Amino acid sequence: MENTNTNSSARMPTWFIPHGGGPCFFMEWSPPDAWDRMAFFLKNVASTLPRTPKAIVLVSAHWMESQFAVTSGNQPELIFDYYGFPSHTYELTYPAPGAPALADQIVKTLTAAGISSAPNPQRGFDHGMFIPLKLIFPKATIPVVQLSLNKSLDPVQHLQAGRALQSLRDQDVLIIGSGMSFHNMRAYGNPQYGPVSDAFDDWLTTAVQSSPEQRQYLLAHWEQAPGARQCHPAHAEEHLIPLMTVAGAAGNDAGQKVFSDRVMETTLSAFSFG
Repeated sequence: MENTNTNSSARMPTWFIPHGGGPCFFMEWSPPDAWDRMAFFLKNVASTLPRTPKAIVLVSAHWMESQFAVTSGNQPELIFDYYGFPSHTYELTYPAPGAPALADQIVKTLTAAGISSAPNPQRGFDHGMFIPLKLIFPKATIPVVQLSLNKSLDPVQHLQAGRALQSLRDQDVLIIGSGMSFHNMRAYGNPQYGPVSDAFDDWLTTAVQSSPEQRQYLLAHWEQAPGARQCHPAHAEEHLIPLMTVAGAAGNDAGQKVFSDRVMETTLSAFSFG
């Protein structure tokens, strides 16, 4: 169900959400209820918004470029960038329109802030976008622009990019980071990593819920967190970095944990700012 709240004065929040494992919400899994609580959260999170967004900027863990890039096509196609799943999961649809004017605004805003960026009219929507949005906004009527990560994966750069874009929230643009708070492919399902993921999640929650200045410092130095590189192996932290962009876009707004669950022996969480 899409949001029908009508609070016209509240600024749009920013979100960091887990997008699950491939098309996990649209197929059978073992155990069968592994992703049920996450799916329930995603299906209901739009009800927390002050009103339906006019557009969405989504930062996906599954797109990295040498500079920040934005999808600028009118109707980007879906990119089925997952492998080995049931055939029906490659027939999923999510016909959300693009937003070329918003993409142009993003590029100009980042450029004005001294951050290199470029439009990409050919790039489609990857599963970090369409899998969670099929649950959050199933009607697919809200225009979407994807923002890439910078392949440097420098947390400071992504915090800065988010700060440059925070004014979009005053235009009823919802900024979403789509990733996973724990993402070590070799560790999923291994109970030995449960305590490691718990310690990292506790640290991450404290960082998000700290004062804006302290939050920025802690997230910029996330590698110093307990178990950081066990939860996000070196040069593979792309599923965490979208959090930096939405935290930057939070400005001086408070952050909080809004969801947490145990999936495949690890703790996975979602955070909201504003």
